[in-house]
Amino acid sequence: MYAFYDYDGEPIYVGQTKEGLGVRVNRHLTNQRTDAVAMRILDTFEVAEIELWPLWDLAAAIGSRSAAQVILDATEYTAYILAIEGSRFRAILNEKIPPVSEPVEMPTSYRFTLISDETRADRGHPDIRIARRAETLSRLAAVARERGEVSEGLRRVLVIQAVRLAYLSAVRLAYAEGRPEPSASAISVEGLVGSVLWDAEEDDEQFG
Repeated sequence: MYAFYDYDGEPIYVGQTKEGLGVRVNRHLTNQRTDAVAMRILDTFEVAEIELWPLWDLAAAIGSRSAAQVILDATEYTAYILAIEGSRFRAILNEKIPPVSEPVEMPTSYRFTLISDETRADRGHPDIRIARRAETLSRLAAVARERGEVSEGLRRVLVIQAVRLAYLSAVRLAYAEGRPEPSASAISVEGLVGSVLWDAEEDDEQFG
């Protein structure tokens, strides 16, 4: 399992992989084709930290849909719930919500900073981040337009990214006007997109 965090320590994406963690993470961060990067959901520019949960005991058992996959799914869903709970928006940028599972005890995690202090100072300026996030939002909207029929998850991510942009812009405005930072709770993601704890589209496919 892995989770990415932005410059504010805000969780932004959670995933699982059957590849070596280093291989999968490197594919994300070097813009090699992954679903999240290709779909413009994950902007690697915004990734400042990573948290890893290695599942060493499953290394020899992940060749097929088996008990190992069930453990993987449950661990990913638990990591996803933890990210939601740790998010000021109570939402992250996963297009597909992991399969709903009973929470499990998470293995020991390892969290690392991926950027230098110089890079953080260069990229972390609010106006740079606002411009970059607006560009990401525009590209994500373009993907939706080009594909025509897109998943509900992609539409949900579009809203969540817009909320993240609006909040960052509001914080910058408050700073310029000498006001305290606004609360992220001023915008209710759940009120805009519904629950982020299960995938309604998956439920429709399973039971429809």
